[in-house]
Amino acid sequence: MSENFVKVAEANEIAPSSMKAVEVEGEKVCIINTEGTLYAIGNICTHVGGPLDEGTLEGYEVECPWHGSKFDVRTGEPTKPPAVRAVPKYEVKIDGNNILVRKQK
Repeated sequence: MSENFVKVAEANEIAPSSMKAVEVEGEKVCIINTEGTLYAIGNICTHVGGPLDEGTLEGYEVECPWHGSKFDVRTGEPTKPPAVRAVPKYEVKIDGNNILVRKQK
């Protein structure tokens, strides 16, 4: 077992500047590829639960498709209201072609 890391996708499934929704231990997670670096944050907007993977990605910000809240993919922190609470952040590890994720403590 690799310290609770869970395989969620293969590296070639998430192109640069794209996102993919996955589940990690029952939690909805959004994997984001920004300029070749992978990030993982909760996929449920903290405002009213919009699916972040269906929003738009600009640089290090993902915008919720429902009401326009924005979150920093590096930290999970909101950068634009109406959301004021951060989404969970997950640690990402690449093992060969596998993308592994675990929840940060």
